[in-house]
Amino acid sequence: IHVVTWNVASAAPPPDLSDLLQLNNLNLNLDIYVIGLQELNCGIMSLLSDTAFEDPWSSYFMDVLSRLSFVKVSSVRMQGLLLLIFAKYQHLPFIQVLSTKSTPTGLFGYWRLEHFDRILEMQNFEAQDIPNILDHDLILWFGDMNFRIEDFGLHFVRESIRNRRYSDLWEKDQLSIAKRHDPLLREFQEGSLLFPPTYKFDKNSNNYDTSEKKRKPAWTDRVLWRLKRQSQTNFHTPALSAPFALFLRSYVSHMVYTISDHKPVTCTFDLELKPLVSAPLITLLPEGPCTMESDMLISYSLTTDFLSSPWDWIGLYKVGLRHINDYVSYVWVRDNQISFSDRLNQVYINISDIPETEDPFLLFYYSNNLHSVVGISKPFKIQPFSFLEEDPLDEAQPQI
Repeated sequence: IHVVTWNVASAAPPPDLSDLLQLNNLNLNLDIYVIGLQELNCGIMSLLSDTAFEDPWSSYFMDVLSRLSFVKVSSVRMQGLLLLIFAKYQHLPFIQVLSTKSTPTGLFGYWRLEHFDRILEMQNFEAQDIPNILDHDLILWFGDMNFRIEDFGLHFVRESIRNRRYSDLWEKDQLSIAKRHDPLLREFQEGSLLFPPTYKFDKNSNNYDTSEKKRKPAWTDRVLWRLKRQSQTNFHTPALSAPFALFLRSYVSHMVYTISDHKPVTCTFDLELKPLVSAPLITLLPEGPCTMESDMLISYSLTTDFLSSPWDWIGLYKVGLRHINDYVSYVWVRDNQISFSDRLNQVYINISDIPETEDPFLLFYYSNNLHSVVGISKPFKIQPFSFLEEDPLDEAQPQI
C-alpha cells in the first residue's frame, strides 16, 4: 500500500509524478494507492467544472495508473480536500462493501487538535459489526495536520535541518507533545521523521520561507496508522494467525516537487492478511470465438452463498479502464437472458453495443447488494470476423 499526502496549494498537477508514485522503483510491487490532497483549487468556477467533469488531479492519477492496471475504487471530495483509492483490477473481487463518510470541521475545513475526538465519534458506518471508525482493524490518518515546532528559534531549527540533525527537533514537535498527553493519540503509530520538515517553502524552489514572515519549518504533513487492539484471548496467538500484519517499508518526503509551499510525503506498507473472500463470488467468460459478426454470449456461474439481484449488471471494458464507470457496454443480468440454472447462467450483449476495435477487453460482474465488483473475466479480444477452414475430412471448422 502506497499512501500519499500533499498540500498542493491550488496548483495544477506537474508534468511528471513518477517519483511521488514510485513508478520507477523496481523493488516495489504495489497493489493499492491511497492518495490524499489538500488545498485543491476550490474557486467557484473550478468547483463547478469539477462537479461536471473530473478534477485535473483525479484525471491525472487515473490516466497514469490505469496504464499499470490500477482502477479508481473510491473517491471523496470535500471543498479543497480530495481522497482517492486505487487498486489493481485483479483485486476488485476481493474489495467489497465500500462505505465513505466525511466530517466537516471548522471554518473552511481547517481543523484543530480538539476536533480529533469529535471526528472519531462522528465517523460512523452502516455495517453493524464495525459501526465506528475505531472498530476497524486498520486506520490510516494522514494529511496536512498543521503541527509546528515549538520553543526552538528559527536559526536553531534551520541549522538542525542543514546539518540533518532532525532528531534534535523531535521533542518539540507538536504532534509528539500531544501524544504524550493523549492516550488515544498514542495508539496511532508513525515512522521516524528522517526527512526535512515539509513546510514552508518558497514556491518553485527548495528554499524555506524567505518572506517577511519567515515561518519556522515544520513537519505539518504526516502519515500515521492505528491497528485495532487484539482481545486478551488472542494476545499470545502467533503473528501468522492474526487477521493481518502491517510493516512499514518507507516514510519519506519528495523534495523534487516545487509547485507548492509544502513537499509531498509518502508512506509505503506491506500488508499481510487473510482474505475474507478466498475466491471470486462470480466466474464469467465470453463463450466461443468473439467476433463482430454476432452478439457476444456471456456465461457466468455463482457461488452458493452469493445473493444476486435483478439490478446486478455485467460490463464490457477495454483493458486499461480508469474507473468502474468506464464500460463501453453493459447488460443487466436479468435482461437478454438466454439460459438460467443453479450452476450456469447466460446473457448476451447486442452486437450493436460492441465497439469495432482490436483492443483487449474484460468483463466485470457488478453486485448491487455489495456495491462492488465480484467477478472479472480474463482479457480477451473481439475479432473483426471469422472464416471457415476446410479440415482433412472436408468438414468445415470455424476459425478465427
